[in-house]
Amino acid sequence: MTSLFQILMLILDIATFFIFAHFIMSWLISFQVLNPRQPFVAQVWDGLTRLLEPLYAPVRRILPQMGGLDLAPLVVLVGIYAIEIVLRNNVAAFY
Repeated sequence: MTSLFQILMLILDIATFFIFAHFIMSWLISFQVLNPRQPFVAQVWDGLTRLLEPLYAPVRRILPQMGGLDLAPLVVLVGIYAIEIVLRNNVAAFY
């Protein structure tokens, strides 16, 4: 069971990394540090968006409109951290 716990934690850590990368990249594109017309930037942006949109879409349907402010990544991160807390607190029950 320890292996399963470690695999789940790794998946949650990777998801957290992708969310932070998407968030930082969105700010860099907004402040015109990155040019989304460059092929590499466009591929990375499109890949991250396609990967994270299934996580963001249900949250966006629930959250009210905030006038251009997207709180979906924050809510998903809080959810990931909540899952990590539950897993860490209950891992002893599987020994």
